[in-house]
Amino acid sequence: MKKDLLTFADWSKAELLSLLELAQQTKQNPSAYRKALDGKAVAALFEKPSLRTRVSFDIGINKLGGHMVYLDSQAGKLAGREDARDMGGNLACWADAIVARVYSHHTLVQMAEASKVPVINALCDLYHPCQALADFLTIKEVLGEVESCRLAYIGDGNNVSNSLLLVGAILGADVRVITPVGHEVKQEILEQAAALAQISGGKISASHDLSAADGCQFLYTDTWLSMGDTTPLAEIKDKFQPYQLNKTLMDSCGASYAMHCQPAHRDLEITSDLIDGECSLLLQQAENRMHAQNAILISLLG
Repeated sequence: MKKDLLTFADWSKAELLSLLELAQQTKQNPSAYRKALDGKAVAALFEKPSLRTRVSFDIGINKLGGHMVYLDSQAGKLAGREDARDMGGNLACWADAIVARVYSHHTLVQMAEASKVPVINALCDLYHPCQALADFLTIKEVLGEVESCRLAYIGDGNNVSNSLLLVGAILGADVRVITPVGHEVKQEILEQAAALAQISGGKISASHDLSAADGCQFLYTDTWLSMGDTTPLAEIKDKFQPYQLNKTLMDSCGASYAMHCQPAHRDLEITSDLIDGECSLLLQQAENRMHAQNAILISLLG
């Protein structure tokens, strides 16, 4: 029976730990997996522009012996051009998996319902599961395991924070989300993550107060305006400026590592000295996108 990756919320801790272990193996011994996707083709459908996601999937699939077909929707939404169900059904006639970076999570749900092959969420409005897996792979490399992780996400409640909450909750980590008023994570995501954390022994919390990050080893941020948000920066800058990830905040929390999913806007949500400093995990996270995604593909395609 085929398995999709839309949110990770329906995956078990054992499955996620297995993915992390596989990702480390593919990273440390790539030659052992150079035929893992031999003869396999992956259709990659992008509604949104991409650097890390497109390149990491394309090169990663090639390293596994597979072939990726990149489908650009001319930076426009699929809605109105062709029904997502029809697109998913048709692509499944030729491809062994579908990778999709879309505006609406509903598009992925429809595609997955119609597709006989796995559908992988490469980013939507609600979730960014591949990014979260790469982030926890990075944390595992730093700490040796993930259960003792104390991670504070600081900034806009968005698809990245949602996936960090869900994946962290399943793995048993301590994940705290700190946002300006009016930019909170959706309540249903928090409740879902809290329920998953009860099973794993993890901890989930949300706050507007930066002191909630005290004691965290990792501070994580993302752009203040998500891709496609046309809100002028001037309208939200004053609200977000106190939540900037900088050395003062790192020192006050006692944090050792700075994280960002990128693209980063230097000296807005994160300062350049952190991006380029010894505490930065940004490039390690970026590299691990490929290894995490390769593990996902190997797992789903067998």
